[in-house]
Amino acid sequence: MNPVPMKSRVLVPLLLCLHALGAESGPRPVPLPSTPVTLDQALEHALAHNVTLAKGRTELEEAQGLSVQQRSARLPRLATTGAYQQLDEGRIERVQFAAAQPATPFLNNQSWNANLVVTQPLFAGGKYRSLARSSRLTREAALAAYQALVANTLLEVRIAYSDVLLAVEQIGVQEASKRLLEQELETARRSLEAGTVPRFNVLRAEVELANALPPLIRARNQERIARNTLALLLGCDVPSDSGADVPLRTADTLRAEPFEISVGSALNSAWLRRPEIKAAQTSARIRHEEVLQSRADLMPSLSGTAGYGVQNRNFIRDLDRTLDGWTVGVQANWLLFDFGQTRARVDMARAREDRARLEIEDVRRRIELEVRTAFSLFTESKEVLVSQTRVIERAEEAVRLVTARAEAGSSTQLDVLSAQTALKLSRTQHSQALRDYTVAKARLERAMGEGVRLSVETPSH
Repeated sequence: MNPVPMKSRVLVPLLLCLHALGAESGPRPVPLPSTPVTLDQALEHALAHNVTLAKGRTELEEAQGLSVQQRSARLPRLATTGAYQQLDEGRIERVQFAAAQPATPFLNNQSWNANLVVTQPLFAGGKYRSLARSSRLTREAALAAYQALVANTLLEVRIAYSDVLLAVEQIGVQEASKRLLEQELETARRSLEAGTVPRFNVLRAEVELANALPPLIRARNQERIARNTLALLLGCDVPSDSGADVPLRTADTLRAEPFEISVGSALNSAWLRRPEIKAAQTSARIRHEEVLQSRADLMPSLSGTAGYGVQNRNFIRDLDRTLDGWTVGVQANWLLFDFGQTRARVDMARAREDRARLEIEDVRRRIELEVRTAFSLFTESKEVLVSQTRVIERAEEAVRLVTARAEAGSSTQLDVLSAQTALKLSRTQHSQALRDYTVAKARLERAMGEGVRLSVETPSH
């Protein structure tokens, strides 16, 4: 098995991406690269600016927020409370203890208090420990999903880049065929003037040249579409004044990089590296924690409180005269009966856990099918490419020989046109075979979990 080249192992520092995302005040236009880009440069540009990946990073932030909420459930809470109240004198009861003394009020018409309270969960049937584990699993599941998103996006970029290269090759093939037909038309016209061929040869050459124009036009249009698609995947904004042709240039050419691997090795690589398997396994573990959390609601919960407060005196009108002191307490809660609502939540959580476990097996089977399919397509594209490489050499030699024979008068115009048509077809199929080989190799690497590495730096909790 040939290792994946280091240049294709793209490193994505997760925290730096999140920091950059949070620092952005709003969407900013991304210009097209001013110089021709290689495939590696296109992949790096997509990692930085692709909109789908940007949305994926916001989902990572959302998961991080959920993880913090789950982790903080077992941590102490510090809160402050305060109140001020003023009563109408008519609502305050007064008592006269002696006939000669004025009535004494039992309340101050103004009151205030301020308190600082710490609450610490003590016991909840294991729910808080489960939430702590869910916090870690939530981050792992979000990261695995983002890894899969990155791999899919990079595959799309590689395919779009190959489509641009194919379109460029096809334009070259069509233009080369057009030049040959123009030369044949010029030769036919000179021969007609010399009286060695009938006008039919000129008409036939003109028809063949006219028939060569539509494929060239279509090839140029395919190039425009392919460049637009690549610009979209790179996250670039196409200038409105650029017209139909997107000023995005590629620096590479279609080429077949050797790649040898067996089906067994490809499957083993997929089992170890595919983020979808990690995501499914983590999801099942999260669902198990949800069962534990739902079951914990059947148990009593206990929390402790401690605080310090200050308030004004009740029987003195001066608000600056205060009382202060501390409080300590314990609070217990136990839901004894709720008509089966909690039990129903437990049953629902268990059903979700069973479904998540079945999803793991389903993901494994789908990945195995994907690997085997990608391997078969790669094998087919490699065999087609080998056959087309041999054919194109023979087609070029055939055109050279028939042209020389035609100049010597031993071959007809039909022989020359037939050889040129065969050469055009061979070149077209060869460039298509190169593109199919490149795409099949990229799909096989994606199925194996190769081609992308995420360097993750997460804080310890």
